[in-house]
Amino acid sequence: MELGSILHFLEDRSILVTGATGFLAKIFAEKILRVQPNVKKLYLLLRAADSKSAIQRFNTEVIAKDLFRVLKEKCGRNLNSFISQKVVVVPGDITCENLGVKDTDLLEEMWKEVDVVVNLAATTNFDERYDVSLDINTFGALHALNFSKKCSKLKVHVHVSTAYVCGEKEGLISETPYYLGETLNGTSGLNIDKEKKVVEETLKQLGVEDSSQECIKSAMKDLGIQRARKYGWPNTYVFTKAMGEMLLGQMKENMPLVIIRPTIVSSTYKEPFPGWVEGIRTIDSLAVGYGKGRLTCFLGDPMTVIDLIPADMVVNAMIVAMVANANQPNETIYHVGSSLSNPMNGKMFQEYGYQYFAKHPWIDKEGKPVIVGKVKILRTMDDFRSYMTIRYLLPLKGLQLLNAACCQYFRDKYLNMYRKITYVLRLIDLYQPYLFFNGVFDDINTEKLRRAAKESNVETDIFYFDPKTIKWGDYFVSIHFPGIVKYLFK
Repeated sequence: MELGSILHFLEDRSILVTGATGFLAKIFAEKILRVQPNVKKLYLLLRAADSKSAIQRFNTEVIAKDLFRVLKEKCGRNLNSFISQKVVVVPGDITCENLGVKDTDLLEEMWKEVDVVVNLAATTNFDERYDVSLDINTFGALHALNFSKKCSKLKVHVHVSTAYVCGEKEGLISETPYYLGETLNGTSGLNIDKEKKVVEETLKQLGVEDSSQECIKSAMKDLGIQRARKYGWPNTYVFTKAMGEMLLGQMKENMPLVIIRPTIVSSTYKEPFPGWVEGIRTIDSLAVGYGKGRLTCFLGDPMTVIDLIPADMVVNAMIVAMVANANQPNETIYHVGSSLSNPMNGKMFQEYGYQYFAKHPWIDKEGKPVIVGKVKILRTMDDFRSYMTIRYLLPLKGLQLLNAACCQYFRDKYLNMYRKITYVLRLIDLYQPYLFFNGVFDDINTEKLRRAAKESNVETDIFYFDPKTIKWGDYFVSIHFPGIVKYLFK
């Protein structure tokens, strides 16, 4: 594999990015605009009814973010004119044909001009409604591919998935594609069109029963988990992402297709500055809970590898893979993670958390520092159930009896406690597969990409994505935890 200059490839290119208000999409757009101002156009697709509301969303949810401060400093007073020259905000909807773009002139322009399509539109909620997740993660992936097929100049289609489409596999997990109908547990009968019909029939039945919106939402969430686990996936998110990959592999024809599978994406390592993060991601919910003094116990094997990768490294890998696979009529999958070359485990994560928050305690609303201690480790689900029973479920049962004896006097307190416990049990049910995850993601394709970039002497200082360079202690204590305190603690 020979690579030419990445910056040269990006020059005078037109790139369509879906899901433009998402975490990785914003970092991708900022990176392109900052390092290659001679890019021709960035078409940023975001969900909106019309241009006015799309531009409003772009201004408030994208360009106004602290992420763009380096670009703002670089451009100075010219920022607005630079953005207006380079960025086209596209109102649309990934769940529709032609990406829901109603402006026919704009559609024709994009089909004529776009060189690269980067599909970053997704719902990453493990507990999403099945109908919503199927529309965005599965059929949305197909709509983006079909759009690419209409682009006369297309060089490559990039689809961002997740490494955890592998489900609960153990050992070394290779960068292999999913084929239509393939399942993780060997159960036959997975048919994507049938899944769509299951959703439609369930919604129809709920309508006949005159179910409330809350009941429909709950039923759709339960249906997603049920269908995912039937075929071996732990949750709706990874199941619908896996089906999206299946459709792409089946329908790509001769299109150059790159599938990026990042692991757990964390705050930026270096660019545009260290520690930028947005939205509480999987592992950050633990850090936020711990820093605020709410997390006193932790379920999981302390030696389980937690596969993290900073967001800027994911974006850099996407860009280099995009260039390397342009005009190559193949499907190539890249795992972008750290578990093979620079593993970090739960024990390290806990130690770094204690180091940081003991030295820099969170100041609560009353102005008092939150003092953290070492977390109690529950190593098995049996330990967790025993802990929950003694600490919470028995007191809840006692409160229920007291409430009944006192004519519902403690009703609000009981319901509040019941909701909190139900929420925790649901979270554990969703995250349990990852708390005891024993897989390691083989990244041989990504390693070949790194070597090719190095050997070709392309801009590896600009497009770095080697997890071996990360010193986890420094990253967490000096970058990641300060970043989540700044951007996520409320």
